[in-house]
Amino acid sequence: MSVHVTVVGVGADGWAGLPASSRAIVEGARTLLGGDRHLAGVPAIPGQIRRPWPSPLRDGLPDLVAAAEGPVVALASGDPLVSGIGTTLIDLLGTERVVIVPAVSSVALARARMGWPAESVGVVSVVGRDVRLVVPALSAHGRLLVLSSDESTPAAVATLLTDLGWGASRLVVLGDLGGADETRIEGTADAWHATAPRLNVLAVEVRGAGPGWAVGGVLPDDAFDHAGQITKRDVRASALARLAPAPGQLLWDVGAGSGSIGVEWMRAWPSARAIAIESRPDRATRVRRNADAHGVPGLEVVEGDAPAALSGLERPDAVFVGGGATVDGVLDACWTALLPGGRLVVHAVTAETEAVLLDRYRRHGGDLVRLHVERAEPLGTFTGWTPARAVSQWSIVKGDS
Repeated sequence: MSVHVTVVGVGADGWAGLPASSRAIVEGARTLLGGDRHLAGVPAIPGQIRRPWPSPLRDGLPDLVAAAEGPVVALASGDPLVSGIGTTLIDLLGTERVVIVPAVSSVALARARMGWPAESVGVVSVVGRDVRLVVPALSAHGRLLVLSSDESTPAAVATLLTDLGWGASRLVVLGDLGGADETRIEGTADAWHATAPRLNVLAVEVRGAGPGWAVGGVLPDDAFDHAGQITKRDVRASALARLAPAPGQLLWDVGAGSGSIGVEWMRAWPSARAIAIESRPDRATRVRRNADAHGVPGLEVVEGDAPAALSGLERPDAVFVGGGATVDGVLDACWTALLPGGRLVVHAVTAETEAVLLDRYRRHGGDLVRLHVERAEPLGTFTGWTPARAVSQWSIVKGDS
């Protein structure tokens, strides 16, 4: 028999703050799942089986749920779908087997305490994750709520902001939101020395002279460590428009160079994923540095030569080939791996690679364009146009051929 789970959100005020309807659900459970803190806060219920979350959670969860006697109820903090166990259980069991009964989320409470309208605030979770994930959400005069992993998160974010030039940012640590011991600590990033409570949400008002780019904007070339191996900004924008980043989708960046395409892809959506394939170790190291610097530390780097290095990788939703298109088997391997409806974009700057793209265009269709970019530069006492090397771009959606 399929196990169904009802997930009940619990506020910082615990059992005492639960409405009667939520209490009735918990009292009616044969098996009650949750963290030690949540389980300890529920009064003893005769005949009820209580099981704490396994560690590691995701690996042990299927066996825990499969062995549970119903009705099964799980306890979660606040809204179970805000960086909570509700999301994990839905991933495991599907929406038809999971019922969510939310409490007020920590995000809603934090906005209320700060007086910030929902539409004015970005939200980033670093629960069990790298604090550099806040970087893509930073913009001058922006507001940001950071769901902290623990008491160390505010100091780590303060250091990161200061290193990036946002040291004047105002930080407010909201501890134990909704509970009797709720606290509030304020300061600036560059002077942060406070000790935060373990349960906290960090509110950030971005101030200072950090990088002049925000989410969704194509980064300037000098934002990357590249040593010349980079898809330049204007051409990169064209490639990204055709690659069409989407939530949860996977990109292969083949011949990644500096990793600029993969970085931009992942910055477009928090759940977007990318694998950079690069044959040279020094460039692979550069890709990792750029990914870390721009807040997408989850960008995976595979060192090796395509097409061999592509074998065994998860099939992509989009592929960008910035180098190596003339190597036998590279384009065929990318096309075969690409999921239906996937997008392939290939760039060429040499006559030999252009010939390959022209042949593919004749056989498969798609779009073949040549991109010319000229920049205004001093010419004596006047200003003239300096052309960059032309880039030929072939793009196609799988299913067009």
